[in-house]
Amino acid sequence: MNTAAKLGAYGLGLAVVFGGALGLGNAVGAVTPAPAATSSHSAHAEPVATTAPAAIDTPGGLQVSENGYTLTPLTGAIKPGEPTDFRFGVTGPGGRPVTDYEVAHDKKLHLIVVSRDLGDFQHVHPELGADGVWSVKLTLPEAGAYRMFADFKPTGGEALTLGADVLVAGDYAPKALPAAGRTATVDGYTVELEGELVPGRSSRLALAVSKDGKPVTDLQPYLGAYGHLVALRGADLAYLHVHPDGEPGDGKTQAGPGIVFYAEAPSTGSYRLFLDFQHEDKVRTAAFTVNVGTAPAVAAETTSEPTPTKSSSQDEHGDHSH
Repeated sequence: MNTAAKLGAYGLGLAVVFGGALGLGNAVGAVTPAPAATSSHSAHAEPVATTAPAAIDTPGGLQVSENGYTLTPLTGAIKPGEPTDFRFGVTGPGGRPVTDYEVAHDKKLHLIVVSRDLGDFQHVHPELGADGVWSVKLTLPEAGAYRMFADFKPTGGEALTLGADVLVAGDYAPKALPAAGRTATVDGYTVELEGELVPGRSSRLALAVSKDGKPVTDLQPYLGAYGHLVALRGADLAYLHVHPDGEPGDGKTQAGPGIVFYAEAPSTGSYRLFLDFQHEDKVRTAAFTVNVGTAPAVAAETTSEPTPTKSSSQDEHGDHSH
């Protein structure tokens, strides 16, 4: 090989080496220097490749502990169909019981209890004892696994939704998730669902309440709103972020028949929606199953409904509604 050929081969080798190094650098992320020298050997330390920490985007209700706060069920054996004094506590950073909470939607804590097959749903409001223990009378109708969600905002902290399993002894006969549909009936009322849950972004859901074929236009405020919507992912009971649109007395929100929410589904799959509404001094719950399909193309994002500006009450409550 003559001199020119040798130089050409040498240059090509350098290009391959540096090109490979550049590709590797792009793959692993930013390269940061090692910590300051602490020993005589550190003078020869090479830079350490690090990657940026992954963003935390875990849906609510999947963790029993978050941000230093931990949910602990305190009730022992529960028998199906029998009223139980259900008790639980929340401890904060340092392990001390939390006793100070901010009021959100008229309550310091919202407790949701659902059966694992999403066939039974209860939204109740326990009482807080001076020792930091919450208690409420609760009847779980059948044996099996349930999930409890505690939705709260500790004073000075962030809004949280912590979840824990609750087991009821006895023979368990799991049921399939009810079929998807856009109409639900409860106690003589019919509720129609419009809109789609869309994976990865906020979308508009409108629910219209009627009775005996006539629209209900005198819904009563319940916990600071005309309706509260809880949305759970069927596969793991992830607790979705839901924002009501408007509130009673804001000069624009009507008392029915429509109740509007904005919700964000974290993924495709089947979801169960539970709408609480109050009429004639009684709270009722309408339930729907919806299937969330494939995420739309990027271009379709421009046609999506905008996420509404949070009202003052929503700011108090964080990202969730009931």
